[in-house]
Amino acid sequence: MSYKGIHSKFVALFSLLLTVLFVYTAVSKLNHLNIFQLRLERMPYLSPYASLISWGVPFLELVIAGLLWFPKYQKLALCASFTLMGLFTSYIILVLRYSDSIPCSCGGVISSMGWETHLVFNACWMALALIGIVLLENKEKKSSSKNTVQ
Repeated sequence: MSYKGIHSKFVALFSLLLTVLFVYTAVSKLNHLNIFQLRLERMPYLSPYASLISWGVPFLELVIAGLLWFPKYQKLALCASFTLMGLFTSYIILVLRYSDSIPCSCGGVISSMGWETHLVFNACWMALALIGIVLLENKEKKSSSKNTVQ
């Protein structure tokens, strides 16, 4: 297997893992939409936007999960994955640092994690997305350097 083939397989693996994560969390939120929205309404800083977020986040997760499988949009989807996980992580840090009440709006198995575990979990997913982005950028650079006339 070529070095180039390994990079493509890693990007495909990371895309698969991120797809599973986003579909799982989106379906979990949509299956319990009322509970998800109620939890958002109890969250500091987000309560005024709970209705919009309760529909918007699962929709965005599903869109990103779908875009991960179109080569034309894969880099964009990996960047969106990194950004979304970064926003979730930043919010957790903000709430842990400045709020007395810390309700979890996560679904399924993820909601049973402690906050420190959740931060590590998110950081790992962000790392996968970032590695995928770097691999795709390296592939693009190699492709463009082969196509230039010297």
